[in-house]
Amino acid sequence: MDADAIPSLSRSTVDAAGHRRVDEDWLAKAWADPDSQVLVLEGGDPGSHGWQALMAKQSRALVTTGDTRGLVLTATRDAPEGERYLLGTEGGRAYFAVCSPRELLATPVAEPASLREVGAVLDDRDTGLLTRAVALANWNATHRFCPRCGARTTPAASGHVRVCEEEGTEQYPRMDPAVIMLVHRDRGGDEEVLLGNNPHWDARRFSVLAGFVDAGESLEQAVVREVAEEAGVVVERPRYLTSQPWPFPRSLMMGYTARAVGETERTDDEIAVTRWFTRPELAEAVHTGEVLLPGRVSIARTLIEHWYGAELPGGW
Repeated sequence: MDADAIPSLSRSTVDAAGHRRVDEDWLAKAWADPDSQVLVLEGGDPGSHGWQALMAKQSRALVTTGDTRGLVLTATRDAPEGERYLLGTEGGRAYFAVCSPRELLATPVAEPASLREVGAVLDDRDTGLLTRAVALANWNATHRFCPRCGARTTPAASGHVRVCEEEGTEQYPRMDPAVIMLVHRDRGGDEEVLLGNNPHWDARRFSVLAGFVDAGESLEQAVVREVAEEAGVVVERPRYLTSQPWPFPRSLMMGYTARAVGETERTDDEIAVTRWFTRPELAEAVHTGEVLLPGRVSIARTLIEHWYGAELPGGW
C-alpha cells in the first residue's frame, strides 16, 4: 500500500501511551505540567440533549480559520471542568481531551468545527488527536450504565475503561466492524469500478459499497455477502487494503478490493442505482458534475482514488 492509500482519519503522530492511563502519579504530574495541552470538546448529558444533538456536539472542537486549519489547544490550567481523557504523548508533551458541557464559542480566529468537516484538512497530529477524542467521548457518553446489571458506571484509565459501581466489572471501548469495498472487473480489455447510489442521497452521489460485519462472520465473508446483497454481484479474491476509524459513533472501517466474477439475486434495497465506470468514464463524470464522489475525510474516497491512480476533483 502506498502513502496515498492512507485514509485521512488514520493519520496520527501521537503515541497513545496506553501504559500511562492507569499511572495516577504520572497523570497528576502531566496535568500539572505547563507544557501539556488540552483539546476541549463540546459535550453534554444524553438525557437532556438527545442522541443526535449529543453526537453533533461531541464531534466539535475549536479550529483555527484561514488557509491553514489547526486545533486550538489550551493549557491544563485553563481547561474547563468535564470528563478527562488521555490522548497520548509526543516529544515529551502530554495531550488530554476534556468533554465539556459548555458550548464552544467562535473567536475572531477560530470556530467550532466537526471531525467530518476538518478531518481531511488538519495535519497528522491534529487529525489523530481529534479522532481519538471524539471516539472516546462518544463511547463514554453512551456507556454510563452497566450492560449486565444496569447500575451506573464510572470512568477509569483516563477514559478508556468504565467500571460498574455495583459489580466492579469493566467495560472497554466498543467498535462496530464494517467492511467497505471497491469492486472492479475487466470488461473488453478495460477495467471498470462499481459505484452505487443510496436512495436517500442526491442522485449524483456515488460511492463504493459497505456494510457491517455479521456475528460469526469473517471480514472476507462480509465483503462477499454485502456485495451480493446490495448489488447482485458475485465477487472473489477480497484483498485488504487499509482501515480507518469512523467514530460516528463507533465504527472501524476495513477497506477491501474485490473482483467481480458474475451476477446473483439482489436481496437488499439499500442501493438504488449501481453503475460501472472505466477510468476515463469516471473522470469525465466527475469533471462534468454528473457524479459526486465522497469527501476526502472518508476511506471511500481513498479506495476510489487508489484504484483510479490519481486524485479526482470535488466531493460531498
